[in-house]
Amino acid sequence: METLERLLLEHPFFKGLDPRYVKLIAECATEVSYKAGDFIFHEGDPATHFWLIRNGKVSLEIFVPGRGAMILETLGEGDVMGWSWIVEPYKKQYDARALELTRTLIFDARCIRTKCDEEPKLGYDLFKRFSQIIGQRLQAARLRLFDLYGSHN
Repeated sequence: METLERLLLEHPFFKGLDPRYVKLIAECATEVSYKAGDFIFHEGDPATHFWLIRNGKVSLEIFVPGRGAMILETLGEGDVMGWSWIVEPYKKQYDARALELTRTLIFDARCIRTKCDEEPKLGYDLFKRFSQIIGQRLQAARLRLFDLYGSHN
C-alpha cells in the first residue's frame, strides 16, 4: 500500500490533498494495464470506477450516427478518466479505448463513495477536483463539435 500512497501523493490530481485522505483513497486502488485497442469502458456502462493514467494514451469517444466513432479527447500520462462515478445516475457518458499499452491506477467507486460518506471533507475535496475534470470534458466536447459543424455554416 505504501507504493500506491506514494504514487497518489506524487500525482498532480491529488496535489495538496491531506495525506490522511490519500491513505484512504489508496485502499480503494489497484494497478491495471490495458493493451492497445482494449476498450476500458463503454458509454452507458455503470460507472463503477475511475482511473489515473500512469502512462500510455486513451481516447475518449462517442458514436455519431452516420459518422462512426468520434474522438472527443485523447488522454495520457497524469490524466484522470471516469468522472461519472461521482454524479448520479453513475453511468459512463462515452467510450474509452487504449491507443497503446496503458498503465493505470483504477479506483473502486463504491469504496471511494463509502469513504467520502465517512469523511465528508474528503468527498467535498474530491468533488471540487472532479468538477474541474467535468468542465474540461465539456469544453473538449464543445470544441470538437465546433470543429465538426462550425465551419459548415
